[in-house]
Amino acid sequence: MSAAVLLEVSDLRKHFPVRKGIFGRAAGKVHAVDGISFSIHAGETLGLVGESGCGKSTAGKTILRLIEPTGGTIEWRGRRIDGLDRAGMRPFRQELQAVFQDPYSSLNPRMRAADIVAEPIRNYQNASGAEIAERVAYLFSKVGLRADQLVKYPYEFSGGQRQRLGIARALAVQPKLIVCDEPVSALDVSVQAQVINLLEDLQAEFGVSYLFVAHDLAVVEHISHRVAVMYLGKIVELTDRRSLFRNPQHPYTEALLSAVPLPDPKAKKKRIILAGDVPSPITPPPGCRFHTRCPYVEERCRNEEPLMKQVQPGHHVACHLR
Repeated sequence: MSAAVLLEVSDLRKHFPVRKGIFGRAAGKVHAVDGISFSIHAGETLGLVGESGCGKSTAGKTILRLIEPTGGTIEWRGRRIDGLDRAGMRPFRQELQAVFQDPYSSLNPRMRAADIVAEPIRNYQNASGAEIAERVAYLFSKVGLRADQLVKYPYEFSGGQRQRLGIARALAVQPKLIVCDEPVSALDVSVQAQVINLLEDLQAEFGVSYLFVAHDLAVVEHISHRVAVMYLGKIVELTDRRSLFRNPQHPYTEALLSAVPLPDPKAKKKRIILAGDVPSPITPPPGCRFHTRCPYVEERCRNEEPLMKQVQPGHHVACHLR
């Protein structure tokens, strides 16, 4: 892409200690995110997909510095932010926002909808009460909420409306990147489509970028420009949407795509059933982390970790077979 790079993540790691005993001594660590690298350009949506527990949500929260990284670097518009303290991060909070999975628990139940959207404006921008009220009303109209809903509390909204409210709050301070952490997984299918279309419309109008964390490949295919596939804390494939869905290179990606339902009931697809369960992130297997379930496993896969390499222009994969 020719657009400027907003976010550059290099070898990002997040490990959580496992503590045991009455003294809480460290007995190991969970390798939630274990060395991932990618970039996001202005106006782009990068889909981050994988099974539950692969580390994709942890990656999003670490990038936002909601949790502290264990290692690696996070560069925002050319400046490292992974080592900044709370005060140092404050100027960047306005440009980095989030939409969370549960639209109810992410909203303050004691605040009216207008105050929820106005709060970040008061925190980060020097605006009068009239200017804030005007901005909030404008955002409500942009996300498809009515003016009479400004005085309502979160419990008075439906699930889809609450997620729209969360999107309005994220847009309130005019961010450049929004981390969308499973933003439609808790919604009905019909409402999911409405919210996805809303996010696309807002991107076209405001030029905002998204890191779109999801496990639903059909949703990711619809909204993403590029897609990164995660497995057990690692990115195993990274490419543009068309290449991923038409020509997957990693066996894990092939298995994920084989499980996506086809809209044509007469169409036939060979389903790839993976053997066994996902290994524990506390003791990930040596070599390729997918080798315990891979139908094409070779001896070197069990001992040598594959490096991410470019197999086609813009198409990167970590697999010994490619």
